[in-house]
Amino acid sequence: MTIGFYASINENGDNEVLITDDHTLEKNKSLYQNQDSNIQEKTSAVRPVSGMGLLVGQDITYLKGVLGEPQRIDESLYGYQWYIYNSDYSSYVQVGVENKRVVTVFAIGENLDVSPFKIGQPIEEIFNTQSINTNIDFEFKGNSYRFELNDTDLNIRPLIRLGDIFVQLYIDQFTGSLSSVRFLNEETLIKQRPYELVYSGELVETAEPSEEMWRAIEQGTEKEILDITNVMRIRHNVKSLKWDEDTSAVAYGHSKDMSDNNDFSHTSKQFGSLSDRLEAAEVAYKSAGENIAANYIDGPAVAEGWLNSKGHRESLLNEDFTHLGVGVYQKYYTQNFIQKFED
Repeated sequence: MTIGFYASINENGDNEVLITDDHTLEKNKSLYQNQDSNIQEKTSAVRPVSGMGLLVGQDITYLKGVLGEPQRIDESLYGYQWYIYNSDYSSYVQVGVENKRVVTVFAIGENLDVSPFKIGQPIEEIFNTQSINTNIDFEFKGNSYRFELNDTDLNIRPLIRLGDIFVQLYIDQFTGSLSSVRFLNEETLIKQRPYELVYSGELVETAEPSEEMWRAIEQGTEKEILDITNVMRIRHNVKSLKWDEDTSAVAYGHSKDMSDNNDFSHTSKQFGSLSDRLEAAEVAYKSAGENIAANYIDGPAVAEGWLNSKGHRESLLNEDFTHLGVGVYQKYYTQNFIQKFED
């Protein structure tokens, strides 16, 4: 179960908590019975011939010819590396590269070409022009897979097949518009399993990361959440946040504490509330807020999840906050926002 919380505190010590449920992810469901041998292979449209979707399947030379050298390279949990292009938040994009080929693209910058879609496009236009199905069936390397989308999935993150790739759309339910787009090949979609999955045959798995690799993945995810948070803030005419290392350490400590104790809460049994933890770390602030989440597939997914919850969204887009610390421990995520005192 993926669950998110929001809490805020200010100099008066006020506290607010919002709890929301997202979705249940079933990884190892057995074969559905009496399956028709003719697996659905129909597609709603052809593969994109322009834009970010065209990158999937291309080699690294092609990628760099189009986008240039990345500003950094982050590790991921799924066998590919994220090539991060963040020099201009209006063109922010993450490109997943595995074995020197592009396997996925996460595009959220409003100036990007995400054909046949457009960042900011009204959801009504998408549903009127695309075939959006509850079940997505396909075969991969002799195995059969079905992703089953529930009502929440269909409304805020539908999955569409375009030719030989898949497109996951992240919908901002508060504006009714397209927030971001994720393009994936078949294998990457199976590895991530962002929806309930039914399959027959062998399930594509990724190796458990070493402790050293886990920390590299976590640090990359922390930076991605900062970047994506700032993309969202700028889109809504709010100033971007600066990274605060001390606050990040507090956030990381809370994510690890939740994981170690299997205790998903703003208040740690050992370290107390957000204000207690900031005070212990000697972080000076005028006001502060905290978002936490667990079991999302990666940074882009958790950021979009927070955006679609009222309390989390208020924190993400709060005009008073000036700095952000993000702490990720495996699949536990904490954002600590602070408003620093003016000099």
